[in-house]
Amino acid sequence: MPFDFGQQSLSVIVVTFVVCTLIICFAGTRLAGVAVKLAERTGMGQIIAGALFVGMSTSLPGSVLSVTTAWQGHTDLAIGNALGGIAAQTTFLAIADLFYRKGNLEHAAASATGLAQTTLLLSMLSVPLLAYAGPEWMIFHIHPASILLFIIYAFGLNLLSEIRDEPMWLPKETDITEEDAKHEEADTNPESSARLWTEFLAFALLTAIAGHVIGQAGLAIVAVTGISETAVGTFLTAISTSFPEFVSAIAAVRMGAVNLAVGDIIGGNAFDVLFLAASDFAYRDGSIYAAFIDQHIFTIALVILMSGVLLLGMLNRERRGIGNIGWESVAMLGLYGASVFYLAG
Repeated sequence: MPFDFGQQSLSVIVVTFVVCTLIICFAGTRLAGVAVKLAERTGMGQIIAGALFVGMSTSLPGSVLSVTTAWQGHTDLAIGNALGGIAAQTTFLAIADLFYRKGNLEHAAASATGLAQTTLLLSMLSVPLLAYAGPEWMIFHIHPASILLFIIYAFGLNLLSEIRDEPMWLPKETDITEEDAKHEEADTNPESSARLWTEFLAFALLTAIAGHVIGQAGLAIVAVTGISETAVGTFLTAISTSFPEFVSAIAAVRMGAVNLAVGDIIGGNAFDVLFLAASDFAYRDGSIYAAFIDQHIFTIALVILMSGVLLLGMLNRERRGIGNIGWESVAMLGLYGASVFYLAG
């Protein structure tokens, strides 16, 4: 007989939630490590590896959660989880700046690819707003905006590869600028490709299952406590399923791979926008965008603003600021903190 969270006490639900969060933190971090090794064998730069391999793999539990809850008709939790994950992960980048003691993280991680990646994210974030405000067109019960998001993402990855290979803009080199390595001189990983892919799939399955269970636990928390699905999704499930990005970003910064840290976060954010598209595919009662409420629009505007601040910081490249971090990191922390009072109120 399936485990029914609705029959459990709040303490059991919370313990299950915490255990699954720890599983995601462990397995998701291991998954990211395997993804980096696989990325090295493709000859990709750190930014592209972060977007395609690490960003996608660490976003897996969140994507499973949004899709399964949308399938069940819980749109507020699905949407809140997707958008809340982007806000949380952008804040993680500001926290990672605290761990980079050489100077401002956005100064060191200067690359045309990183700028283009953030611009891609901003472009993708505008599509759900257009879908919400525009006509409710449907193609086989799927909104055209969802299809457009996948097309934009695929086009963007191809464009990022071109920019990496033949950049028309180059950052000014300073003593703390870290170059985005385009190719590895040699593959230093002794594991066979078959073993790497086996580990990748095993950890992916584990994080996917944990993500689904967290979604069900989140719904149970809503039922027991009366907290809104939007608040639970935007903060509780979004943060818990985003822990792999946080751990990976901190580890990358400590290793000096600052471009990988930026690529992990921004790449994960772009992939998180696809949560909405995937949720629209799964939602059976119309367009997921028609289910947007004021809090969802607020969160989209928040993540657009936070991403814009990040982009300005990457262009400005302040060497050192308050607490040895950039002004953009201070602003992002302030914006996220302020949003908690509104959305959780």
